[in-house]
Amino acid sequence: MPRRLLRSLGATLALTALAFLPGCGTLSLEKEQQLGAEYARELRHQLDFVREEVVVSYVEQIGRDLVKAAGPQPFQYHFYVVEDPTLNAFAVPAGYIYVNTGTILAAANASELAGVMAHEVGHAALRHLAENYNKQQGAGVLYKLGALGAAIFLPGAGAAAAQLGGQLAVIGVLNSFSREAEAEADNFAVEVMPKAGWDPHGLVTFFQTLNAEAAHGRPPEFLSSHPTTEKRIEATQARIRAAKLPEGLKEGDAGKLEIIQRRIRLLTGHAAR
Repeated sequence: MPRRLLRSLGATLALTALAFLPGCGTLSLEKEQQLGAEYARELRHQLDFVREEVVVSYVEQIGRDLVKAAGPQPFQYHFYVVEDPTLNAFAVPAGYIYVNTGTILAAANASELAGVMAHEVGHAALRHLAENYNKQQGAGVLYKLGALGAAIFLPGAGAAAAQLGGQLAVIGVLNSFSREAEAEADNFAVEVMPKAGWDPHGLVTFFQTLNAEAAHGRPPEFLSSHPTTEKRIEATQARIRAAKLPEGLKEGDAGKLEIIQRRIRLLTGHAAR
C-alpha cells in the first residue's frame, strides 16, 4: 500500500477518534453514523472489493432480507464483498457490513452465509459497535491508534504497515465483543433468520466449520473477535430448539450460492479452504 495512503489513514483515524471522545455509554446515533461513514471511506483505501455486479447483488439481497426481517432500524445498511481468502466478516458502526470472499467460498449452503451475515447485522442493530467504541476510549482505541500512527511515521514503517493487511487495527478492537454481546448477536440471528426464510441451523454449522479450521491449526480471523466455543454452539442449538421453527425454512437457494462461488473463483483465483 502506498505510504501516502497509510499516512492519511493514520492521521484521519487518530483525528476521528479524538473527535468522538464522549466518555462512557453508547455513542449517539448521529455520531455513530458519522463514525461509520468515516471508517467506510478509509476502508475503501484499505480493502480490495469485489465489484462484479452479480456477486455483490447476491450478498446485498441476503443482507436486505435480513434487515427487513429485523424490523425498523436506526440507520441504512451497506453490504460489501471483500476480496480476501480468509474466513472473516466484520462490521463498522452504523450498519456497514463486510464479508470476505473466503467466507462465501467456505459456506456449505446459503443458510450458513446468511447466518454469518445475520450475526453481524445483529451486532450493528444492537449497537454493540457503538458501545465498544466508548468502552475502548482512552487507553484502548487511542493506544492502538497511537501505535499505528507511530508505525506509520517512524522508521521501519514498512513491516508494521504490512501487518495491517486488509483490515484496520481499530476495526479489530471495535469487533472484539464480550460473551454477552456475542450471545445477543447469536440470539438475534436465530430470531431473524426464520423471519427472512432461512434455517438458523446454518449459523451453527458454520461455527462448526470455523472450529474445524482452528483444530487444523488454521484459526480463521473471525475467531479472533467472535469466539466459537463448543458451549456457545450448544447454547445456540438450544435456542433453535426452543424457537419452534416454522416449516419450509431454506437451507439452500436452488444453486445460486454455487453459481456465486464459481464466479468468485473465476474472478479471484481463490479456492475453497
